[in-house]
Amino acid sequence: MGRRCQASAHARIGPVYTPPGLRRHGYAAAVTSAATRLAQNRGAAQMVLFTDLSNPTSNALYQRLGYRPLRDHLSLSFTERTGP
Repeated sequence: MGRRCQASAHARIGPVYTPPGLRRHGYAAAVTSAATRLAQNRGAAQMVLFTDLSNPTSNALYQRLGYRPLRDHLSLSFTERTGP
């Protein structure tokens, strides 16, 4: 029998963004930490956080909060070609 995935057992956080003039004050850490705790307190057994791998500052923060890399994702968008 396969594992059953319950949507209520998972929570996703993101995107997390701090305007440049407000960075380095701990706002993103506080909000991400609080949102993680709230989701866990409401029964989320698994947390998902999408992040930009090219941002070492945010990735270091997320690892300090207990998040661990799981896999890389790539999103592509295609548009209809309208010409020769």
